[in-house]
Amino acid sequence: MIKHFLLATTLFALVSPAAAEDPVGLPVTAHLIDGWQQADGTRISAIQLTLAPGWKTYWRAPGDAGIPPEFSWKGSRNLRGVSVSWPTPKVFEQNGMRSVGYSNQVVLPLAIAPKQAGTPIDINLHMDIGVCKDICVPQTLSLSGTLDAKGSAPVASIAAALAEQPYTASESGAKGVTCALSPSEDGLKITAKLALPSTGGPEHVVIEAGRPDIWVSEPVTSRSGNILTASAEMVSNGASGFAIDRSAIRFTVLGSSHAVDLRGCTPG
Repeated sequence: MIKHFLLATTLFALVSPAAAEDPVGLPVTAHLIDGWQQADGTRISAIQLTLAPGWKTYWRAPGDAGIPPEFSWKGSRNLRGVSVSWPTPKVFEQNGMRSVGYSNQVVLPLAIAPKQAGTPIDINLHMDIGVCKDICVPQTLSLSGTLDAKGSAPVASIAAALAEQPYTASESGAKGVTCALSPSEDGLKITAKLALPSTGGPEHVVIEAGRPDIWVSEPVTSRSGNILTASAEMVSNGASGFAIDRSAIRFTVLGSSHAVDLRGCTPG
């Protein structure tokens, strides 16, 4: 499992960003969408990524064949905090490995908390992403702008992206998740049982450990009635021994009908 993961990461490191250029331009462009202001002073805005034909980019948990996006807000003014929302991604097969992400265009909604409510927020964002077509390459996108929208009416493109997020546990009819953790050769094995009605086959499960230093393999899944079982390996990129907080583990089920986002699991 570790060798498989390192091979995918090295693929990005060996190709220069210049090789990513499409005959008609760069493989991805980005711009900031100014949205609206909520009653508590939070500003809702978004990043819109537009990909050249045939190119794709990655979700927050990209799978074995991708790298996760990273955001740096250094240099922004009147910015206290940012929360990124992720519309439901697609599953891609690449060189025998699974990746999770987006093609064509994606809008990533942002909930931005200001230090001082009611005053403009100056955004200075550097976003490192991976993009793939026949090759996979890293790209750094730089965005700047002032968020100063006065209205409270939602912007259609951002509202649509928020509506495309996976269902919550209550919306999907999920009854909870149990998980068993046991030592493995490289770290820990997790076997999770998700009490969840079918999301439409085939179903893909993504498990996030709740720690950025823990890599989780692509799960092996099976379904029996309303129980979806997913087993995967958790491997640390540093220390040989590590602890996992079950309440921080996140499970996303990507089905052909809809997706579901489940947080935490209990021993079982």
